[in-house]
Amino acid sequence: METKERERTYSWGNPLEGVELSKSLSGLDYLLAIRQGEVPASPLINTLDFSIGEIEEGRVSFVFEPKEFHYNPNGSVHGGVITSLLDSAMGCTLHSRLPQGMVYTTLELKVNFLKRVHTGSGMLVAEGKIIHLGGTTALLEASLKDAKGATYAHSVSTCLIIKNA
Repeated sequence: METKERERTYSWGNPLEGVELSKSLSGLDYLLAIRQGEVPASPLINTLDFSIGEIEEGRVSFVFEPKEFHYNPNGSVHGGVITSLLDSAMGCTLHSRLPQGMVYTTLELKVNFLKRVHTGSGMLVAEGKIIHLGGTTALLEASLKDAKGATYAHSVSTCLIIKNA
């Protein structure tokens, strides 16, 4: 079997710029500023090659096309990549509902992997949904689906809501 070297190059903006700006914006306005290129997106988005899909209050999606560089040794997308995608969708969905000066951190995360994800899976979308939003915690869920609506993974998360220091 012929081994062909593969290479990938990417760049990212200074994430601390966004952290500082986020203190003066609501969560939704902050996410919209990222989409409009006014604020650098999280370096994770570029590293894992996700794209922000839809952004509206209480609902954020990420688009993902599996590539070889996402693979584990078994020839499918590593579960950590899928988990990062689902965690991003849930976190940003929560962020879209937070007032100025508030942020979140994930307390707990559970993922069910339902179908193998690989380069033939096509474009996949992870969409977050808020199940419960309280004063200090939130319960969220996200699903990773293909264009036909087949679910590849499902996740739930509990997040702690805190003041942006």
